Amino acid sequence: MAGHLPRTLLLLAASTLFVCLAGGHDLANARNAPPLASIVVHAQNVQHKQIWDGVVEAVRQVTIAAQTNARVLELPYDVNDSVPEGAVLVRFSNVEQKAARNVVQAQIVSAQATYDEALASYKRYAELYAEGSGSVSKEQLDQQRARRDTSLAALRSVRAQLNGVEQALNYTVLRAPYAGIITHRYVRVGEAVQAGPPSPQPLIAMESLDNLRVDVPVPQSAVDAIRRFHAADVWPTGDGNRRIVASSVDIFPYADPSTHTFTVRLQLPRGNNGLYPGMTVKVAFAVGKAKRLRIPASALVQRGEIVGVYVIGEHGMVLRQIRTGNRYDSQIEVLSGLDDGERIVTDPVAAMNYLVAQHASDPSAHD
Repeated sequence: MAGHLPRTLLLLAASTLFVCLAGGHDLANARNAPPLASIVVHAQNVQHKQIWDGVVEAVRQVTIAAQTNARVLELPYDVNDSVPEGAVLVRFSNVEQKAARNVVQAQIVSAQATYDEALASYKRYAELYAEGSGSVSKEQLDQQRARRDTSLAALRSVRAQLNGVEQALNYTVLRAPYAGIITHRYVRVGEAVQAGPPSPQPLIAMESLDNLRVDVPVPQSAVDAIRRFHAADVWPTGDGNRRIVASSVDIFPYADPSTHTFTVRLQLPRGNNGLYPGMTVKVAFAVGKAKRLRIPASALVQRGEIVGVYVIGEHGMVLRQIRTGNRYDSQIEVLSGLDDGERIVTDPVAAMNYLVAQHASDPSAHD
């Protein structure tokens, strides 16, 4: 018997392939249902979906431009590098900015001294005028008040200048406004940059990967249904097993006049979902309701390009070829080959082992 086992397995494999191609002849003529885990499949009301292609893009994209005239001293990050929020992206020379700050600080000291002297003089004249001795006229008091106010205005002016030069000094160190990746670098170390005119010189472009969206062009005939259901699933092209449910579905209120398509924008959940700006993805929009058969994907039997399931009927168990559609998490849609109310085996490996055992115990199989 042991010598016939390989021949038995070959015969069983050949008969299995024949049944797949033939559409479902008996593999075992058991009188009773085999002792295997199974389920009865029923058509369910599910969302009918249509699929189009979309492109991922970052919600937050920024091009950082020069805000002061300086020379680039340091570029810590290169293109494709990930940067944390607040990281230094560009460091410039700051000799001129520091010199300008020192000049303004000296002007503030001088303006403060002038104001202090003018204020003290005004107070002295005001006291004498209040005594009524006639030593100080009202005209003299008004002159001292005007001198005080003028010196105060001058002090405030140079203080405002200090804010400007301090800001210019701060512009010599540019930091990342949020965490993301560097997508473009427009300058090199040692290059002089200008804040304008006519416009500030671009330095670095970056995008955030934590906040992504998908733009999908759809035909105008589908817009009403998409607007009614407002639901969509996204999955990377070539990876139908991993789906991401869109957080929101927004339809642009106008069509492209050249293609007559509407853009539908999907907001993706925040966080690392394995998608990156520029990627193409498949997007399934809910457009209606339909009855569909869905079975556990683990129940499928794959024989090359042929897909089937073990079906338990009144004459035993057969391996039947089916045609499958989209996958939804652990479930897969059956388009043809299986009817409502039929019973299928949920563990195809156990079904194969059962058939091997049945075949090995059949004396007629060894003749």
